[in-house]
Amino acid sequence: MSDHPAAFDRGHTDDLMAFVTAAPTPYHAVAAVAARLEKAGFRQVAETDAWDGSTGGKYVLRGGAVVAWYVPQGAAPHTPFRIVGAHTDSPNLRVKPRPDTGAAGWRQVAVEIYGGPLLNSWLDRDLGLAGRLTLRDGTTRLVDVDRPLLRVPQLAIHLDRQVNDGLKLDRQRHTQPIWGLGEVTDGDLISFVAEEAGTSAAEVAGWDLMAHDVQPPAYLGRDRELLAAPRLDNLLSVHAATAALASLAGTDLPYIPVLAAFDHEENGSQADTGAEGPLLGNVLERSVHARGGSYEDRARAFAGTVCLSSDTGHAVHPNYPERHDPGHHPMPGAGPILKVNVNQRYATDGSGRAVFAAACERAGVAWQSFVSNNAMPCGTTIGPITAARLGISTVDIGVAILSMHSTRELCGADDPFLLAAALKAFLADGS
Repeated sequence: MSDHPAAFDRGHTDDLMAFVTAAPTPYHAVAAVAARLEKAGFRQVAETDAWDGSTGGKYVLRGGAVVAWYVPQGAAPHTPFRIVGAHTDSPNLRVKPRPDTGAAGWRQVAVEIYGGPLLNSWLDRDLGLAGRLTLRDGTTRLVDVDRPLLRVPQLAIHLDRQVNDGLKLDRQRHTQPIWGLGEVTDGDLISFVAEEAGTSAAEVAGWDLMAHDVQPPAYLGRDRELLAAPRLDNLLSVHAATAALASLAGTDLPYIPVLAAFDHEENGSQADTGAEGPLLGNVLERSVHARGGSYEDRARAFAGTVCLSSDTGHAVHPNYPERHDPGHHPMPGAGPILKVNVNQRYATDGSGRAVFAAACERAGVAWQSFVSNNAMPCGTTIGPITAARLGISTVDIGVAILSMHSTRELCGADDPFLLAAALKAFLADGS
């Protein structure tokens, strides 16, 4: 572990809070990433266009995923990549194809549970609604109703006297939010959302809508040393990687730095915008070929490539320390974590540890190790998927948080900056 922590920068965390607020859905997240990259001089390229081998920053958007890369002056076709992988999605409640429903005089919205949320954290919260509308001409339009609109009401304790002995929610019957009173009419919700988006319901051909907590991020604690916010898993990593990549534009680098922010990690990554899809591999290969590279150049580039899979991990919980490995207790404020699982739920090995430790040392950032209690099943990330799909060396890292998969998660207020500093050192290795 390094003992030379970098100077803290709360300006980075302030910007993260603005980023999270502007990104209630994966579609908004990639739009916010694109805006930051454009400001740094990156330009969007279309997958349907022919690509050239020019230098500079470029990015591709597809749905809720973005891949961005910076080609420095003099980069050869076989120049290896340095990749930071993350994901834009978070567990939540998503609107069904027939959204208008209700019972007993209440108007409700039919929702489907996405990923693995802590369902009780969605109870009795003021929820907004956001996502994208697909119009009849094939274009899409982002929409964000960022005000109290929905609520999933919990049954009063007087009607459930044993609730404090264990709350059990029926995922179908007990998770449908209310949004008003009166008769249920088909088309009401989409008409309302279309108007919010500045269009008409007649123009809407499809939608991808989801609920989100409207309470803004906030510093927490006596000394404001903690950050409470929605979607830290994993917008914290997306934001840190974007900041690191944007800061390297215009510099001389030995590698080609890459940001790959995927969608659908929370439900298995099996999507065209997920880590198991071809998006990242296609972008890397096309970058090699655009610079005049051959299959041999592609093989050489991939052989020298390293990916940091950056996702949140578990800080030791003070009320449940027995759920953690007794020798590994990651804490907020102590730097990013290196995530290890010998059964390849995380992709880290000894060589990856060395790469990450060297990056943290160059950045002057302390770091910690995370491993699960042997009696507890271990989660997984995009790391093993990326390693297996592309055959590139991959290391799993992240920031330790509490309340993972809650509507509102908790991390150290300085950890986002420390992660970004480590990611920048990794992407700029040798420069």
